[in-house]
Amino acid sequence: MLIVHKYGGTSVGGLDRIENVASRVIKAREEGHDLVVVVSAMSGETNKLVGYAEHFSSNPAKKEMDMLLSSGERVTAALLSIALQSKGYDSVAMTGRQAGIVTDDVHTYARIEEIDPKPMKDAIAEGKIVIVAGFQGITKEGNVSTLGRGGSDLSAVAIAGAIGADQCEIYSDVDGIYTTDPRIEPRAKKLDTISYDEMLEMSSLGAKVLQNRSVELAKKLHVKLYAKSSFSDNEGTLITEESENMEAVLVSGVVLDRNQARVTLRGVSDKPGIAAEIFTMLANNNINVDMIIQNMATADGETNLGFTVPQSELENAKSVIEKFDHDIKGMDFDEKICKVSVVGVGMKSHSGVAAKAFSTLAQNNINIQMISTSEIKISMVIDEKYGELAIRALHEAYELDK
Repeated sequence: MLIVHKYGGTSVGGLDRIENVASRVIKAREEGHDLVVVVSAMSGETNKLVGYAEHFSSNPAKKEMDMLLSSGERVTAALLSIALQSKGYDSVAMTGRQAGIVTDDVHTYARIEEIDPKPMKDAIAEGKIVIVAGFQGITKEGNVSTLGRGGSDLSAVAIAGAIGADQCEIYSDVDGIYTTDPRIEPRAKKLDTISYDEMLEMSSLGAKVLQNRSVELAKKLHVKLYAKSSFSDNEGTLITEESENMEAVLVSGVVLDRNQARVTLRGVSDKPGIAAEIFTMLANNNINVDMIIQNMATADGETNLGFTVPQSELENAKSVIEKFDHDIKGMDFDEKICKVSVVGVGMKSHSGVAAKAFSTLAQNNINIQMISTSEIKISMVIDEKYGELAIRALHEAYELDK
């Protein structure tokens, strides 16, 4: 088989861990597989490089930051290749450019536009193990670019699609996808299989194992994804196409997202286009709005409008909203909230899922402030202090520990 491995920062966090990765790659090689290995920077390396840049400037040029930050992955790729060669295995380390990865020119958050697989395929045909520095590519103008958060996962999935790999294995310090965070609910169970759509929802709702851009690309390219641990030989979780068997399972997981803040706009002028203006301005400032609630207009032509944004984007949201002070009488901000979500493709063919979620929280005296639904998820905003209690209660209500 032709397999892509991807190893995250914790998996290559030191020389001993790179040695461990080399052993895993050798084991796969000895089983007869051709391999492309995508690596992240060693854990802590990217933050160190950012610190170096901030010593000179609080707002360094993004183009220079791409040149700087891409070096972390290149160091790991070279070290892993050297480790493999020292053990008698022919390998070659490649930068994103050498691997044929071409991106747009949005520095620090580039998108992959195309991959020329020939350099990697030629090396594989020569019997080499290919090691690629993840998180990076090159623009059509020849400038180094980086792919933003989760960029190495994205590199691995895109490469797997470009070379026609049989599967793509994402290695981290977690051995698969669980029904919820085991640190919150020790009875959480590891899933053998999950659909792309469920994984997309769980990633966007706060699950940290896989970045949603990489799952979205895997679905588009029909890449079989496995989430595995680099510290154990456990089977891991397969992320793949939805099947009829998956719909037999009512709920696959419950997710807690603490990175939430609520914005409430009071006395908003109830006139056509005001909501469009507010949310367009937020979008133009790259502020991700999630749930939205608007009350009925009062007799004096005013309404209240509430929505949630990531806590990390709240200050930007405040500065945008202040520009609308002539159309808004007042505004409140609440960072002491969280979002709990129930996810499962089985919701498409089963009724009563939402009712069970609402009654479960009511039985635990947890008030729901906002609700958002899709075909396969129900999300509820509640007080932050009840987040973990809600997750444990929902996990038990849907019998996810069975």
